[in-house]
Amino acid sequence: MSDLKSKGSLYVHLQNRVATVEFGHPAANSFPAELLERLSKTFRELSENKEVSVILLKSEGEETFCAGASFDELLAIQNSEQGKEFFSGFAHLINAMRTCRKIIVGRAQGKVVGGGVGILAACDYALATVHASVKLSELNIGIGPFVIAPAVERKIGKAAFSELALAAHEWKNAYWAKEKGLYAQVFDTTKELDKEVNFLTLKLAEFNPEALAELKKTLWEGTENWDKLLIERAEISGKLVLSDFTKNALVRFRK
Repeated sequence: MSDLKSKGSLYVHLQNRVATVEFGHPAANSFPAELLERLSKTFRELSENKEVSVILLKSEGEETFCAGASFDELLAIQNSEQGKEFFSGFAHLINAMRTCRKIIVGRAQGKVVGGGVGILAACDYALATVHASVKLSELNIGIGPFVIAPAVERKIGKAAFSELALAAHEWKNAYWAKEKGLYAQVFDTTKELDKEVNFLTLKLAEFNPEALAELKKTLWEGTENWDKLLIERAEISGKLVLSDFTKNALVRFRK
C-alpha cells in the first residue's frame, strides 16, 4: 500500500446546492488520523459556504460503508498522549458535523463498524441498503465506543446503544438499525438507495437555507458540552488502546 493510499481519499462535489462529500480508504473505508482531520476541515468549510444548502456524506465502493478506526494506526500508538490525539480525531469530526450549519444526509451502501456507526449517527438523516448491517466491535479489541457513544445514544437511545455495544461480536441488520432510529429508510438495492438520496437532497436544497440552519440548531440542542465531553472520552480510549489485550487483539484481527 502506498503512503498516498494509506492516507485515504476525500472528494467534494457541489451541484444544485448539494455538496457531496465522498471518503475512501483501501482498508474497507477505515479512518486514519489524516482522513479524520480532512473530513473535519471539510465540514467546517462547507458550513460557511453560502452556495451549499445540504451535504451528502458517502463512501467509496459497493461494500463496506466504513470499518471504523485504522488498525495500522491503532497499533502504532506508543503512549496515552498519542492515543488521546488519535481518538480526538473522531471527537473533532463528530463535533464538526454537529456544529455544521448545513443538514447532513448519510448514505450507507454496506456494513458499518465502530466509528463508522458514530459518523452515521452524527448525520441528521441517514439512508441505507439492506446490506448496511452495524456492529460496535470495540470491546472485542479491549477498548469501548466511548467517543461515539453520545452521538449513537442520541440517535438510537441508551438501551439500543447498550445492546449494540455489549454484543460486540454480533451484527445487527439494517432493519434493526432502522427500527432503532439510526436509518430513516432501508432499500433493497444501491440503485433504489441512490434514487431516494438524490430526490431527498435536491428537495432539501429547495428549502429556505436559513430555516434549515435554524432547524439544525434545534435538532442538536443539549449537546453544547460535547466539545469537552468527547475529548474526555478520547482520553479513556487513548489509555485503553495501550493494553496488551488490545495490542494482541489488533494483531489477530488485522490478520
